[in-house]
Amino acid sequence: MISRDDLAALLERLCPMFVLLDQSGHVQQVGPTLQKLRPDQPMAGQRFLELFELKRPRSISTMPGLLAESGAKLHLQFRDKPHTALKGIIVPLPDDTGAVVNLSFGISILDAVRDYALTSADFSGTDLAIELLYLVEAKSAAMEASRTLNLRLQGAMIAAEEQAYTDTLTGLKNRRAMDHILDRLTASSACFALMHLDLDFFKAVNDTLGHAAGDHVLQQVARVMVEETRGDDTVARIGGDEFVLIFNGLQDIVRLDSIASRLITRLEEPIPFQSDICRISASIGTVQSSQFDTPDPAEVLHAADLALYSAKRSGRACHHFFDRSMSDLMGTTALSEGETEDQT
Repeated sequence: MISRDDLAALLERLCPMFVLLDQSGHVQQVGPTLQKLRPDQPMAGQRFLELFELKRPRSISTMPGLLAESGAKLHLQFRDKPHTALKGIIVPLPDDTGAVVNLSFGISILDAVRDYALTSADFSGTDLAIELLYLVEAKSAAMEASRTLNLRLQGAMIAAEEQAYTDTLTGLKNRRAMDHILDRLTASSACFALMHLDLDFFKAVNDTLGHAAGDHVLQQVARVMVEETRGDDTVARIGGDEFVLIFNGLQDIVRLDSIASRLITRLEEPIPFQSDICRISASIGTVQSSQFDTPDPAEVLHAADLALYSAKRSGRACHHFFDRSMSDLMGTTALSEGETEDQT
């Protein structure tokens, strides 16, 4: 007959979470993995039912009652914290000399691995828990790889969307972005003001100093407009030397006129380019959303065009607000070819 020592050695290899009980229900020996769960609390010598609380069946409180459940599945947990949930089965030893209880974590295995830093060495080589751990690890690696890929794709998508709404030369919003913002503001009945700014003498810069000088001028103009606006305002380049500024929530005529005046003053300052000096000015037309019962993007832009045309006709470097009478004076916002060349 196999001795208890030989039995314990055998169980350590086959069932690293076994509990060897004597006939009174006291623990004689436990498997290495089970003891690892309570490294500072030797289990040998303690009563099994004082170490573990039976959750099912609940009525058992004695060793005979425990043995009566031979072959049945036990649901239990540690009485002290952490209350790790366990499952087990009890098998009596011959001649009423005690019993062996084999324990496992069941579906709590992932919590146990996390709480006790268990590895594959803590389980029997045939335990399906090892395969489960490998599957979980593989799934975690796959999910991390998927998350990384999704972040890269999301970043690429954001970059592509940003590029689609950005003027590459100046870094300002482009016409597409301006249309989108204006559609959103008018649809929400938000309060705003819109300035249409057109550069004077810009064509002369391109014709005399070349397009590199013209690009430099546009970049400096963009910088000035960003500096003179707020963070939640919109500055967009909608054409060669045409810009739209949208002021969210701003309707005050005095403030708008002050902003336009500062823009005109700063844009009249000479712009150095290599060994040359570029000179331009700006004409501005402004419209307020409150001037319409129901603002429509096309009507708002048309009104700003009329105000800009009026400023151009007044001699450049001017700022005019839209007035209803402007619609009677002009049937279109388009400048004739001769007027365009003369004023830009």
